[in-house]
Amino acid sequence: MTNTPSFVRTQMLDPKDPPLGEKGALKWMRENLFSGWLNSILTIVSLLVIYLVLSSLLPWMLGGIWNAESLSECREIRDELYGHGREVACWAVIVDRWHQLLFGFYPSELYWRPILALILFGAAIAPILFDSAPRKLLIVTAIMPFAAYWLLWGGTIWGPLVTALGFVIGWAVLTYGAPTLGALGATIGAIVVPLLYWLFVAGPLSGALGSILPIGIEAVPSDRFGGFMLAIVIGVAGIVMSLPLGILLALGRQSDLFIINKCSVIFIEVIRGVPLIVWLFTASLLLNYFLPPGTNFDLMLRVIIMVTLFSSAYIAEVVRGGLAALPRGQYEGADSLGLDYWQSMQLIILPQALKISIPGIVSTFIGLFKDTTLVVFIGLLDPIGLSNAIRADTAWNGIYWELFIFIGLCFFLFCFSMSRYSQWLERKLNTGHR
Repeated sequence: MTNTPSFVRTQMLDPKDPPLGEKGALKWMRENLFSGWLNSILTIVSLLVIYLVLSSLLPWMLGGIWNAESLSECREIRDELYGHGREVACWAVIVDRWHQLLFGFYPSELYWRPILALILFGAAIAPILFDSAPRKLLIVTAIMPFAAYWLLWGGTIWGPLVTALGFVIGWAVLTYGAPTLGALGATIGAIVVPLLYWLFVAGPLSGALGSILPIGIEAVPSDRFGGFMLAIVIGVAGIVMSLPLGILLALGRQSDLFIINKCSVIFIEVIRGVPLIVWLFTASLLLNYFLPPGTNFDLMLRVIIMVTLFSSAYIAEVVRGGLAALPRGQYEGADSLGLDYWQSMQLIILPQALKISIPGIVSTFIGLFKDTTLVVFIGLLDPIGLSNAIRADTAWNGIYWELFIFIGLCFFLFCFSMSRYSQWLERKLNTGHR
C-alpha cells in the first residue's frame, strides 16, 4: 500500500483556446448567417444581390466628376477620362450649388449667423439631452429662442428682448399671484396676461425702443430662407414647441373637467383627421382671411405654427398611450403621499409615461422633420424645391440622382442621429429586468 501512486493532481493544466467555431467572427457568422439551411440560402442570395448592386453603383459614385461648370462639361470630362457612354456621377453640381442646398438664398456674407445659431442650439440643448452637461448651459437654453430669431432674421434687438419680457411677466404672475388668485387663477393669469401684452404692448414698445436706441443687425426676409436651413428651422421649432403642447393636450384629454376634456378631444381629432398638406395650404391661403385687414403675417411663421399644432396632436396620443400603460397603483401611490395633481404628474406619473412613450415620440419627431419637405407646395424652397430650381438652370438641366442622393444623405444624418439618441436614452432609463 505504501507504493500506491497518488491520484490527486498537484498542478493545474494551462487553459486551452476554444475551437475556432466557438469564438470571434466565425461564431457570429455561424449563429447569425448560417444557423440553418434556409438562413444559409438567404445569406448567399442577399450577398449576391448586394454584390450586384454595389458592383454597378460604386464605380458610378467613386468615378464621379467633381470639377465642372455644367452638365455638358461633366460629360466632356467623362468622355476624355472613361470614353463615350460610360455612366459616372456628376458631383460637380454639389460643389457648385452646395450653398444653395444648405442655405437657400440667404446672403453669403451672412452665413456666419445661421452657423452661429446652430452652434448655440447645440449648446442650449445639451443640458436637456445629457445630464452630464454643465447645468450652467441652461442659461443658454433660456435665451436661445430669442437669440436664434435675432441671428436668423436680424433687425432690431428690441423685438426679441420685448418678446422675452412677456415670459418674465407670465412667470411673475404665476409666482406672486398664487397667494391672492389661487393656483388656478394664477395659472390662467400667467397665460392671459402675456398674451395681452404681446398683442397690444409688445409691438409699440419695441418700435419706441428702436426709435430711441436703434441697435440691430441687417434684416433678412423669410423669402431668402431655403434649403436645409429652412427644414431645420421649421423642424426644430415644431419639435421644441409641440412636445409641451402635446403633453398638455394628453393631460387635457384625460381630465375630468368637461370643457377641457372635450376641447382637447376635438382639437386632437380634427387635427389628426386632416392631412398636413391641407393644413399647410390653410396656413398659406386661408389664414389671412381671418386676420384684420392689412395684417402682414409672415408665411414661414404661419407654417411653423401649423406644423407645431399638427405634431402636438400626434404627440398627445403617444403620451396618452404612455399614461394609459401605467398601472392604477401609481396614481393611488401618488394620492397616498398627499401630492396634488400637478405634483403627482411632475414627480411620479409623467416621468414614467414619457419613458414608455420615447419610441413613439421620436418617431413622430422624425416624421415631422421629413414632412418639412411638403412646404415646397406652398412656395417655400426646401431642399426638394431648390433641387427643382437648380435643375431648371440650363447649366444643370437633366441632372437628378446626384442632387437627390445628397439631400437624402443629409436627411438620413439628422433622422439617424435622433433615432440613435432615443435608443441610448431608452437603455439609460431602463430600470427593469428582462
